[in-house]
Amino acid sequence: MKKKSVRDLTDAQVRGKRALVRVDFNVPLDDDGNITDDTRIRASLPTIELLLERGARPVILSHLGRPKGKPDPKYSLQPVALRLEKLCGHRVNFVESTDSDEALQACANLKAGEILLLENTRFLGGEEKNDQRLARALAELGDFFVNDAFGAAHRAHASTVGVAEHLRPAVAGLLMEKELEYLGGALANPKHPFIAILGGAKISGKIDVIEQLLPKVDGLLIGGAMACTFYRAMGLETGKSLVEEDRVSMAKDLLARGGMRLTLPHDATVAPSLERSTEAKAVSRNAIPKDQAMFDIGPQSAASYSRAIASAKTIIWNGPMGVFETPPFDAGTRAVAEAMANATGKGATTIVGGGDSAAAVAEAGLENKMSHVSTGGGASLEFLEGKKLPGVEILDEAD
Repeated sequence: MKKKSVRDLTDAQVRGKRALVRVDFNVPLDDDGNITDDTRIRASLPTIELLLERGARPVILSHLGRPKGKPDPKYSLQPVALRLEKLCGHRVNFVESTDSDEALQACANLKAGEILLLENTRFLGGEEKNDQRLARALAELGDFFVNDAFGAAHRAHASTVGVAEHLRPAVAGLLMEKELEYLGGALANPKHPFIAILGGAKISGKIDVIEQLLPKVDGLLIGGAMACTFYRAMGLETGKSLVEEDRVSMAKDLLARGGMRLTLPHDATVAPSLERSTEAKAVSRNAIPKDQAMFDIGPQSAASYSRAIASAKTIIWNGPMGVFETPPFDAGTRAVAEAMANATGKGATTIVGGGDSAAAVAEAGLENKMSHVSTGGGASLEFLEGKKLPGVEILDEAD
């Protein structure tokens, strides 16, 4: 997917021009409206700084949360404006609207070296419907369009797709470029051995990824509660573990096709319930007690998965190995994160596919020890499934 990048634009296309930049500032907030993690804001800084250096005037669009198409103060981007100003050291003007004369005027008045952040795009009823009237109105806010919101690239919304139909050039930001380079490179031309690690609760959410990756990888390691659906397909006792009954025959088929490449955990960390985590113990996968549930892969599996990661040249990871928010069921996920950090140090390409895996890596303080941590959970999953992302497809083709 060769798309034009913001760095491909000429000086005449950039200097003095209004750069309409769609970013993903969908950051977590606490009950008092304070930002608890500013990773996504920091991830957009290289693009914003490049535009400022080249004399553009950045006008920034983003969504935050799910305000259901109408203004809701708890999803205002105002706290984000304050954090952005602190992080980038440039004045950030904030306007409490997006599709308005006030916003248009603020864009026209924006001075060189300043940034304008407009209010949450999802406060607008037409945003999620990709309403063409709204798309045209948003296009009036800039002289060219930069999409740096990989996390929203799988959504055909007015601020990701519609706007680019009315505003050219439409190019990828540096973060978008990096996401496409790493995820695209891993799928199109990985160095072998190529290992994928998939976790999470449900096999149903990962079926298409498994289908896409199976023919390409040298090993596919399964963790999380979805392992239990495979166990059931093998005729093993799963106790009170989460099993998707309607996916058991599919799991059976995947086991047959995957053969030696598809690896399930050899052991499981079980407990009567999450609340009784102090009673956790490791058991073989064929000895899960009827009155207990699997909440993490076991220590033998964590060690063997770590060895597999150490031998690989390309590793993609999507989904935790257990309920990592509740110790001791974080051990498997932590082991995978540490093994990947070590592999990066030895020259392997390591890619963490957003969502819970990215949160786990951040919690372990290992973000900077991965080749790439994706900022888009849903988008990276759809990309790995081989689906076209509307927010990427609409951008200008590279020459």
